[in-house]
Amino acid sequence: MTDLKWFDAYSGQTTDQLLSLEGKYRTDSLVAAIEKGIGQKAARHGNKSLTAEERTVLAIEALEREVNNGGYSQYFENAHEFAPTIVESLVRINCPKTAEISKEAIHALNLPALDSASINTAMISQSDRRDDILGQCDEAYHEAGEDIGGQLFAFIKVNKSQIKL
Repeated sequence: MTDLKWFDAYSGQTTDQLLSLEGKYRTDSLVAAIEKGIGQKAARHGNKSLTAEERTVLAIEALEREVNNGGYSQYFENAHEFAPTIVESLVRINCPKTAEISKEAIHALNLPALDSASINTAMISQSDRRDDILGQCDEAYHEAGEDIGGQLFAFIKVNKSQIKL
């Protein structure tokens, strides 16, 4: 692995400007900067202003951040708004194993509908079975071996015209 620096100075750069920094900065830091830009766009213009590609970036980054820090339980508690699209988003960036694992995690919630309210209700209730399945999904996620960050960066490069910061 090269000793690339972390890019942490997002200040309104365009997608093209950030992508041009590939090879100079860590790609995961460039993806984080793109996520920040999309988040700022959403704050300015609302979530409905986001393209499907921009929502894919947000969904994948939320999954990576939350599952890597506290597992699927933390993901469902902190980023539940992305759960309805996470499986499709993972398929879009060519991470089928992680898509299947995430699908299994969603099924473990035993939801009447896949929406934030149902997820919140499921997560506040006590369920050893759900927690066991989510724990298994956490392990599978870490063992899947898919380069989610790399795949997301490749997706951003291919779809850069649809990702406007």
